[in-house]
Amino acid sequence: MAEIVLETERLVLRPPTVDDLPFILEQMNTDAVMRYLGGELRSPREVHEGLEADIAAFSDGGHRRWTVWLKGEKQRVGRCGLFHVRTHAAPEPLRGQNEIGWTLAKDFWGRGYATEAARAVLAFAFATLAFPVVYSQTSDSNAPSTRMMRRLGFQRRSELDYVDPDYPPRDNPTTVWSLGVEGWHG
Repeated sequence: MAEIVLETERLVLRPPTVDDLPFILEQMNTDAVMRYLGGELRSPREVHEGLEADIAAFSDGGHRRWTVWLKGEKQRVGRCGLFHVRTHAAPEPLRGQNEIGWTLAKDFWGRGYATEAARAVLAFAFATLAFPVVYSQTSDSNAPSTRMMRRLGFQRRSELDYVDPDYPPRDNPTTVWSLGVEGWHG
C-alpha cells in the first residue's frame, strides 16, 4: 500500500513509525495529555504495543492514526486518526462506526493544530474513503474538544451518549457527535 501522507498549510500528517516511540512516551503519555483519555498513564510496554498496532493497522488498511508534524520542521506535535468505535459500552448503533480522534502534546495546545489536522483527516475520510458519516466522542468535561467538534461542524447525538466504565465519573457520560458528508465544508 502506498504511504498516505496528508498536508495542510502548517502541518504534515505521516503514517506512524517506530521512530515515533520516544515522542509518544515523553510528550503524549503525560498526565496532561492523558487527562481526557481515561486519565491513566500507560506503561512503556503498552505504549510500544499500541504503536506497533497502529503501524500494522495503517499498513493493512485498518485504522489510521497519523503522526502530526510541523511542516518544514522535524517537530512532532501530536496524532490524529480514523478508527472504529470498539467499546462494548457504546450503544449498538454506534459500535463499529467510523470515528475521528486527535491528541496533541501539551506544548502545542491552543494553536489550532488539532483543528487543522482534523480537517485534513476528515477530507480524506469523505473524499478518498467515501465515508458517509464520521463520529467523534468526548465528554462535557473536555470543553476544548467539544468546542472543536462544533467548529468542524459536528452535531451532538445525545441519543447515543453512554457511560464508559473505562473513564472516571468526571468524564462520563461519553458524548457522541457526528458529521455527515453532506454537512462537511472542508
